[in-house]
Amino acid sequence: MSMVGKEVKYENLSDFYKNILQAALKALDNSYNPYSHFFVGSALLAFNGKIVTGTNCENAAYGSTICAERAAILSANTLGLGSSIMTIAIIGKGKDFDVEDIVAPCGACRQMLSELSQRSGIDLDVIMSNTKMTKVVIAKISELLPLAFGPKDLGIEV
Repeated sequence: MSMVGKEVKYENLSDFYKNILQAALKALDNSYNPYSHFFVGSALLAFNGKIVTGTNCENAAYGSTICAERAAILSANTLGLGSSIMTIAIIGKGKDFDVEDIVAPCGACRQMLSELSQRSGIDLDVIMSNTKMTKVVIAKISELLPLAFGPKDLGIEV
């Protein structure tokens, strides 16, 4: 399988990227995951430097589960930052194990991140990491969801 994005060492990340990855790691503590026992944290960086975090929140009606990325997007929107996001960081771990490979957004999250990208007018950087931050990959949302369908396809300016 070919790699999308660029693998970078944690120590080579900018301070902004280190800060949002650390914020995503801290968000893991608030994960509600009684079914999968899988913790996911995310953090969005707005143009004004504000960081908004999210974590996964599972539900017995599995379809009602909210991923960490979408939780952060909803929080950013609530704070009035929905059209000023430029980066997201995602990290995860298991209940009794560290994840060795990067944690990447699911399809639904990629779709929402793509629309967030259209709203902000910037091709979002998506920082994906394993638990110990020994493997970090940065990709553009357009790489993760090529040929995305969004507001512009409906003739809507956001």
